[in-house]
Amino acid sequence: MLKKLEQTSAIYSQIELTADRLGVKAYVVGGIVRDLFLNRPSKDIDIVVLGKGIELATEVAKDISPDIIVHVYRNFGTAQFTYGNNIVEFVGARKESYDRNSRKPVVEDGTLEDDQNRRDFTINALAIALNGPEKGTLVDSFDGVNDIKNKIIRTPLDPNITFSDDPLRMLRAIRFATQLGFSIFPQTYQAIKDNAYRLEIISKERIAEEFNKILLAKKPSVGIKMLDECGLLQQFLPALTDLKGIEYINGKGHKDNFLHTLEVVDKIAMTSNNLWLVWAALLHDIAKAKTKKFDPENGWTFHGHEFIGSKMVPSIFRSMRLPSNEKMKYVQKLVALHLRPIALVEDIITDSAVRRLLFDAGEDIDDLMLLCEADVTSKNPEKVRRCLANFAHVREKLKEIEEKDRLRNWQPPIDGKIIMDTFALTPSKEIGIIKTAIREAILDGIIPNEYEAAYNLMLEEGAKLGLKPIGKN
Repeated sequence: MLKKLEQTSAIYSQIELTADRLGVKAYVVGGIVRDLFLNRPSKDIDIVVLGKGIELATEVAKDISPDIIVHVYRNFGTAQFTYGNNIVEFVGARKESYDRNSRKPVVEDGTLEDDQNRRDFTINALAIALNGPEKGTLVDSFDGVNDIKNKIIRTPLDPNITFSDDPLRMLRAIRFATQLGFSIFPQTYQAIKDNAYRLEIISKERIAEEFNKILLAKKPSVGIKMLDECGLLQQFLPALTDLKGIEYINGKGHKDNFLHTLEVVDKIAMTSNNLWLVWAALLHDIAKAKTKKFDPENGWTFHGHEFIGSKMVPSIFRSMRLPSNEKMKYVQKLVALHLRPIALVEDIITDSAVRRLLFDAGEDIDDLMLLCEADVTSKNPEKVRRCLANFAHVREKLKEIEEKDRLRNWQPPIDGKIIMDTFALTPSKEIGIIKTAIREAILDGIIPNEYEAAYNLMLEEGAKLGLKPIGKN
């Protein structure tokens, strides 16, 4: 296995030489060893040292090049530097103990066995000796290789202690199972359920980091369902669990909007690795629990769920410490617009309606169409075929209007400054009235999206408001 590792980077040979010179033993551990067995690429290289990890990191860097910058974290006893495409981190072997109200451990020097004991899962507790008489020896104290072969996520020690000490490991267990297509060992899975309440001591940033990795898996629904079954999802995204279930009145029921949402998420994940588009899929129906009503004639309705859902996005992003910038606005926009292409399908597709959709969606129109197509989860094959054919027609109209009117990320040919300069105005409501009139005329196809036509309309609208261009009496 060491030879296979050494083929991926020259760093291992250098660590061997430097460790021998310093008289310490070094091991490569964790994810990169696991991924070696799984034939997966891995960028993070973790080195455990029976001695001072910071000293070995510093000396290895010096032996390679004086230009390498070593980042030292003395509070954690670690040091790291970048070598090629890899981030190489060194730490002294240690053992940990935890206070019940914190996931920050009390750290002491330890043996390799101590260090393996503190690892989260058996598949991450593998180590390969890099130097000394044991060079190349695989240290597998917890049968992690067999767990890799059998596709099992299991903790090295009692899972109740492992998860109580560091509750983030519960999310990591589900994340690894989702990413790797593994199952979680029954005793380990039960311990997640029993300790789910401990997630309250974990920062929302760390929760979001793990959850985002689940959302970027090939089939995110696998992890989301496990999060729900274990009682974790309710703690950080209760609005999603509110969508669960089917209610019947007078024999009329609605679909389970939680399961529908997971279907949409999976379909997006198959077509895109855009995390924020997956988030839009996750939240596109988030307001259905709030807007659900029963009408004796029409059955269940969710009127306005797209509008109310878009209003919920900022608070959800804040609660999970997700970025409240353009990423959040992008998700908010797609949630707000996700019914618009469907409305075009159901009505006669007019040029005006397509122009307005292009204007509102801008550069995100293609992502919006992907979301709408993924939103078709009917079990009736003929209905699915018909819906997707209709969406294909909408895409054709979008392309046609875009080529003709250039409305994607459209900026009006007449802006506020031109209006002020023409009529010698200071900022006022009249400017907004004229700009709106020009925009609506272009979107309705009354005038072309061109400067001259817009300028003439500006003069007409100004005259209605009693305004006169400069130099004209």
